[in-house]
Amino acid sequence: MNIMLWHVHGAWTTAFVQGKHRYLIPVNEARDAWGRGRAQTYDWPPSVEEKPLAAIRDADIAIVQRPEELALIPPGVPIVYVEHNTPKGDVPDTRHPMADRDGVVVVHVTHFNDLFWDCGGTRTAVIEHGVVEPAPRWTGELRRLAVVTNEPIRRGRVTGTDLLGRFAAVAPLDVYGMGVAGLAGDRIAAHDDPPQHAMHAEVARRGAYLHLCRWTSLGLSLIEAMQMGMPVIGLATTEAVEAVPPDAGVLSTDVGVLVEAARWLLEEPGAARRIGDRARQVALTRYGLDRFLADWDRLLEEATCASR
Repeated sequence: MNIMLWHVHGAWTTAFVQGKHRYLIPVNEARDAWGRGRAQTYDWPPSVEEKPLAAIRDADIAIVQRPEELALIPPGVPIVYVEHNTPKGDVPDTRHPMADRDGVVVVHVTHFNDLFWDCGGTRTAVIEHGVVEPAPRWTGELRRLAVVTNEPIRRGRVTGTDLLGRFAAVAPLDVYGMGVAGLAGDRIAAHDDPPQHAMHAEVARRGAYLHLCRWTSLGLSLIEAMQMGMPVIGLATTEAVEAVPPDAGVLSTDVGVLVEAARWLLEEPGAARRIGDRARQVALTRYGLDRFLADWDRLLEEATCASR
């Protein structure tokens, strides 16, 4: 199948393009949000081809991730809309931009999102995340805590940026991701947009992983940390409560409980190893790449057949 999609969500796309298809990614000279082309910090296979938008003429189906993309899809090409985000605005009454549309299926990446978005009569489906298993394995050799997040300064409370200082009192924090360079704080080190493989190698050396997002679908970096066998600590919000069973990490809405959990895991390496091993088992089973790609193949086949 020839699949057209924009490079919007790098980590999700990295998993999606591991399938058996040909992936057509719009590119422009500026390599901006409407033409990023192939990823620069992720490893994508040769089956991903970047082309100017006007040159994409042979798509069998289009994966849409922003409402503005609809007008750019060639006529007659079936559309699947992937919703990566939790709803904004008047939650839980937020209407999805694809609500009450015929000929479109909205695919949510978590059951939480499917529950909270109002899609009206539009058909919806849930395909949970799949993750390309990181090569590094957790060592925990450094008494430091790892965070992976994007644009924590702009997003603020959404990404739990205001909570970082409470954990820095327990151990130094290393924060990785896009737009982290401006983070300032005692015992907080920022590592701006490193290549994924390099980031994984460094994260795996930290004692525990912090997932402090208040309102997000489900951070793929959390799943990656679990697949590396890393003990995880996070806010018990949105889909995290499904992704991290009680024996695979520490979740709570009480930040004080999480701060003490960070201290405990750094001081008790045996407990950290036990929890990390369970986290790896859970994440490989639920968020494995084979399941993810098989789920997508079924939906893509259904969507293309329904359009004929």
